[in-house]
Amino acid sequence: MCLAVTGELVSTNDHPDPLWRMGDVNFSGVLRQVSLACVPKARIGDLLLVHVGLALSVVEPE
Repeated sequence: MCLAVTGELVSTNDHPDPLWRMGDVNFSGVLRQVSLACVPKARIGDLLLVHVGLALSVVEPE
């Protein structure tokens, strides 16, 4: 079973190669650096679904 949690993207490194793009994600006050390779269109302020350091998708607000 896998567990993925949502967090807010607060900054990115804007690497020119999308496979190396990283970002800082806020999980209720805890900042972690995650890979943005699977979500090239993610922007600061987006909610991301993250599993083991990899952002899987952008969560759309309802």
